[in-house]
Amino acid sequence: MEQGVSEGRRGAVEFPVLRGQRSGGAEIFQTTLRNRIGCAGIGLHSGQQVRFTVYPAEAGSGITFRRMDLRGTGGLDDADICVQARYDNISSTQLGSTLSNASGVTVATVEHLMSAFSGCGIDNARVDLDGPELPVLDGSAAPFVVLLECAGIARLSERRRYIRILETISVEEDGKRASLSPHDGCALNFEIDFPGTVIGRQFYSFDAIPGAFKTHIAPSRTFGFLHEVDHLKSLGLARGGTLQNAIVLDGDKILNDGGLRFPDEFVRHKILDAIGDLYLAGVPIVGRFEGVRAGHGLNNKLLQALFSSPQAWEYCEGPMGAPRRAPEMALPKVRRAARG
Repeated sequence: MEQGVSEGRRGAVEFPVLRGQRSGGAEIFQTTLRNRIGCAGIGLHSGQQVRFTVYPAEAGSGITFRRMDLRGTGGLDDADICVQARYDNISSTQLGSTLSNASGVTVATVEHLMSAFSGCGIDNARVDLDGPELPVLDGSAAPFVVLLECAGIARLSERRRYIRILETISVEEDGKRASLSPHDGCALNFEIDFPGTVIGRQFYSFDAIPGAFKTHIAPSRTFGFLHEVDHLKSLGLARGGTLQNAIVLDGDKILNDGGLRFPDEFVRHKILDAIGDLYLAGVPIVGRFEGVRAGHGLNNKLLQALFSSPQAWEYCEGPMGAPRRAPEMALPKVRRAARG
């Protein structure tokens, strides 16, 4: 199942195994959870208590959300409450990424869990929840990573498919920019600028190598400004926001007692968000992402631009970051990808 496009017309390249990489590794085969696991918490924007459970799922199914609180209401059946985690199912990017389906069922604030799925290398899972958005927990992806690790990761028999970037795709809007360009691996560069605040200008470069997400990106928390709180709540947003689940700034002051987890925690969190948003492509991306003051909206427009440019990418199978030709190795065998 290819979740980024409607037609699987691209060829899949089967790469030889590189030195130091085992063909049985999770970088080649799809994964899911070994056991189900869940927890409860407050929704950042709704302020509602929400419980969610993550279940194992079959190969090729991707990430699916089910709004169990809507089951059997308003004539909705089991199919109607399912929302696939895909870039073309995004219906809102206001202070988060919201998914929706044809029945009008929505799931909000999915980016932190999607980032954890990506960072933990989980391809397939079903997420049942009993509210309109996922809980914010501590405002980072770290609690989600802990849950997924406790559930365990199971390797499936189907090979993992990647999207490899062949040509640079870029989108710009109001002085903000996001792009994807060719790269042997997965890398993200991000720059933010909040003049007149403690944030200032920050830049961070991240290479998605095993273990790096959990250590360097997952603990970084969402952030906001004290002077915006009342306005956001009047819009029905940030009703569940507290100092326990967000960094709150007042000019040049950080109001959280514990301060920051990293000196550049703000830009690291923007990378965390971008990883979650990009995982809505349906498979991992082999390429370099660059963001300058970008947010959820621009990240989604970038994926739209990518899939509207079929010459700029291709599906491939093989270890993350495998070059098209490996030194002193035979050319990879090319086989036609299955449709659908």
